[in-house]
Amino acid sequence: MSYDLAVWEGERPDGDAAARVVFTDLHGEFMGGRGVEPTARIRTFVEALVARWPDLSPDDEDEDASPWSDGPLIRNASGPLFYFGMVFSRYQEAASYAVDVARSSGLICFDPQDGRLLT
Repeated sequence: MSYDLAVWEGERPDGDAAARVVFTDLHGEFMGGRGVEPTARIRTFVEALVARWPDLSPDDEDEDASPWSDGPLIRNASGPLFYFGMVFSRYQEAASYAVDVARSSGLICFDPQDGRLLT
């Protein structure tokens, strides 16, 4: 089981309902497997996450070394959107850090499970 977050570049939506619309639109446009290169700000955000906890490789056996649910983490980034998962047992610490980094980077952080803005 995993816990997912979405982080993107752009104007801050006016509330949770607007954020759900923005997320749905961005996800439909950028996460359809087209392989759009992540923007520089999104790439920097991902680099901050993997600097804190190691990235996973496809053959990684030490599941407890990282809170990420898959890897390499950058594969979950496309254009201005980064949509990633954390293992449920470690999501609180990792999500808290991700929200802080997003906030300090001027990025939008959204919880798709609860449908609410976090930054």
